[in-house]
Amino acid sequence: MANMMVLLIGMVAPGQLDLFVLVPALLLTQPWRAFSYMFLHAGFTHLFFNMLSLYFFGPQLELRLGGRRFIGLYLVSGLGGAVLSLLTPFAPIVGASGAVFGVMLGYARYWPRTKVYLYGIFGVEARWLIVFMVVMSLMGGFGGAQPGIAHFAHLGGFAGGYLYLKWAEKNSPAARFQARASSPARVS
Repeated sequence: MANMMVLLIGMVAPGQLDLFVLVPALLLTQPWRAFSYMFLHAGFTHLFFNMLSLYFFGPQLELRLGGRRFIGLYLVSGLGGAVLSLLTPFAPIVGASGAVFGVMLGYARYWPRTKVYLYGIFGVEARWLIVFMVVMSLMGGFGGAQPGIAHFAHLGGFAGGYLYLKWAEKNSPAARFQARASSPARVS
C-alpha cells in the first residue's frame, strides 16, 4: 500500500519526491535516502512487477518468519541494496527490488526445491532461480549490460537478506532453547 500511495503522490506532484531518490554519493549527508528509495518506483510497470514478486514469495515466508521478522528482512534487504549501490555513487536509484530480492532469497532458503513457474510455463526450482538471478546481476553490474537497472541494489538485497536470515536463525527462540538444552547442567 505504501508503494502504491507514493507512486500516486509522484503522479499528482511530479518532482516532489526527488529528495527521496537514492543517490549513493549523498548518503552521508542525506541518510534517509537509504530507506525512502524502497518506496519509489519508475512507473506502474516497475511497481507492478516488484509487488507481484512480493505477492508470490512473501505470504508463505511471512508465515514462517512472523510479521516482525518478515518486515525486518524486507527492510534490511532494501538497506543492503542501498549499501551495495555505493559502487554506482551517482546513479539515481528507486524501487523495492533489493528488498524483494531478499524476500525471494528467504523463500528459496526455506523451500529450495519448490518450483517457480516463469511466465506460467517454465518450472524452475527456487534455489536455481536465485542462482540465476545472482549471476545475471553480477554480469549486469560488472559487465555494464542493461543500463537503467540497479544490479548492485539487487545484489545488496540478496546480501542483506542472507545476513538478516542468518542473524534471525541464530537469535530464534528455537536456537536459544537448543543452546540452553545443550549446555552442561549447573550444580549448586
